[in-house]
Amino acid sequence: MRKIALISSTGGHWTQLSILFNELQNTKTELQIVTEKNKSNILNDNLLFLHQQDRKNKYFLAIFILNIIKSLYYVIKFRPNYVISTGAGVVIPYLVFSKIFGAKIIFIESYAKINSPTMTGKIVYKFADEFFVQWPDMLKFYPKAYYKGSLY
Repeated sequence: MRKIALISSTGGHWTQLSILFNELQNTKTELQIVTEKNKSNILNDNLLFLHQQDRKNKYFLAIFILNIIKSLYYVIKFRPNYVISTGAGVVIPYLVFSKIFGAKIIFIESYAKINSPTMTGKIVYKFADEFFVQWPDMLKFYPKAYYKGSLY
């Protein structure tokens, strides 16, 4: 059975990921969903949480290290074949570990980014197997990306 992990931070990233979850939940796929907070509109046995990261938080480094450890544990436990992410920064360790363990990485740049790339997008673009933008103008920043429209 194909295993797909869906991972994002909260807010708009999570809203877009929820759209993908709704499309995938009735397929013959085992899903793992990872986000920052435990307040979710998705009910799934494989819903997991990372700690919310804010680069301006004085405890950022400790939270980041804890999220690295949790991400490695989640990847080893689930072993996804594919990982789909809409960002942001909290997703990077999970994506890196998944790539190391052989998963295909599919990243969708934020819908909110019309004129400039995200920091997460710039990092993940270097190793993602498939990279999508939601605005055609973003192809100038990500020339190997795909534009297929928006998730909304």
